[in-house]
Amino acid sequence: MARNQTYVGARCIVPLLKNKNILIVGFGVTGVATAQFLINRGAFVTVADRKKEREPGSEALLIRDPRIKMELGAHRIETFEKADLIVISPGVPHTIEPVIKAKEQGIPVMGEMELASRFITEPIIAVTGTNGKTTTTTLLCKMLEDSGLKVFVGGNIGNPLIAYVDKQEKAEIVVIEVSSFQLDTIDTFRANVAVLLNITEDHMNRYPDLDAYAKSKARIFENQKTDDTAVLNGSDPVVCSLSKDIQSRKVFFSSKGKKGVTISDGSIISQKNISRLLADFKLPGKHNMENAAAASLAALAAGGTFEGVRSALRKFKGLSHRLEHINTLNGIDFFNDSKATNVDSVAKALETFEKPIVLIMGGQNKGSKFHVLRNLIDKHTKALIVIGEAKEDIMAEMGSIKPVEAAATMEDAVVKAYHAAQPGDIVLLSPACASFDMYNNYAQRGEDFCRAVEKQKKLIIDN
Repeated sequence: MARNQTYVGARCIVPLLKNKNILIVGFGVTGVATAQFLINRGAFVTVADRKKEREPGSEALLIRDPRIKMELGAHRIETFEKADLIVISPGVPHTIEPVIKAKEQGIPVMGEMELASRFITEPIIAVTGTNGKTTTTTLLCKMLEDSGLKVFVGGNIGNPLIAYVDKQEKAEIVVIEVSSFQLDTIDTFRANVAVLLNITEDHMNRYPDLDAYAKSKARIFENQKTDDTAVLNGSDPVVCSLSKDIQSRKVFFSSKGKKGVTISDGSIISQKNISRLLADFKLPGKHNMENAAAASLAALAAGGTFEGVRSALRKFKGLSHRLEHINTLNGIDFFNDSKATNVDSVAKALETFEKPIVLIMGGQNKGSKFHVLRNLIDKHTKALIVIGEAKEDIMAEMGSIKPVEAAATMEDAVVKAYHAAQPGDIVLLSPACASFDMYNNYAQRGEDFCRAVEKQKKLIIDN
């Protein structure tokens, strides 16, 4: 499966970078990789970041490069209007005033993923959706590797796509996790295989409504050709509504049936064979079965083998901070689901367990409607512990359906959850919120939960 060389257009872009003034907006991991890529091609780079100070890290050497100018603390409109090209990081909204002003002046604006894709000739598989992206992307990569293929995995999952371009050892297939923020800034980006897992409300602090958010996700199919493949969740009504305008070959998976996941297109793999494959997959939850089905279909469409897919499904143990079993204390199981940063993730987590749950929720509100969880919390939980900036919002929307207690810290939340639980119960951290009020990221929040559980274990042993 080869990409169209003329479509990529790298030869048209390379001469345009040398000696040009290029503005990078945002200097996180993606911004650093983009800056390195651009100065390697002779560009003069300005970095604009609203943070007044940068923490020491991998960008330290770049900051001292004379070809890089740093503007910290504000976004100056005149800097944007003087650029020959603007590359914005995923965390920066493409609707901020300086970007709009630059576009009005005819200055091209693109994201790092769009820029990188113009230099890549290998087939690209892209995975997006509200939930399950990282699990699916990771599993898909393992399926292709177990099929004997060389794979680069990155994008929103950790390694920026732009970092792949200068790698000396090239892959046979590029697999990337893609966010709606990255898709907001594409132009020619094309995925030979594109996966849309699901769409539920998320990032409502950045999008005006669900429709706008869904349209951003659907852009993953925008530049596909008729011989490309779209892998779609047939159980998701929003995904199904978006599929009507897709021009590539469409393959649907669905978990609505009683016999597990069903597939609508036998040209890739028969229903009998997909059932045989998924029988080897052990992660709990309907959502994980959907992730496995999507990864299997994408891998097979991209040239993976049946045995490679089966091997990966058998070996895959899941990822940290996603319904991760941490410990059992006096018959109480503790699960870390810190990656659950929206209400739909929490709903899937609650539906996974049959035992009574003491749920720890809270963090930075992303405009979520917590009340949609009321029925599930009433059905599956015995108590609710709330933390972070959103604790008052959660308490207000939950009403008095279950006992609710506020905690000042994660350690306090774990202690209160432990005392609210009984042997045979589950304590579940599934926040439905971002982590940035108390932590740098969801992983740091999950690690703090694990430390608090370990401390509680020591207290039990000491007593």
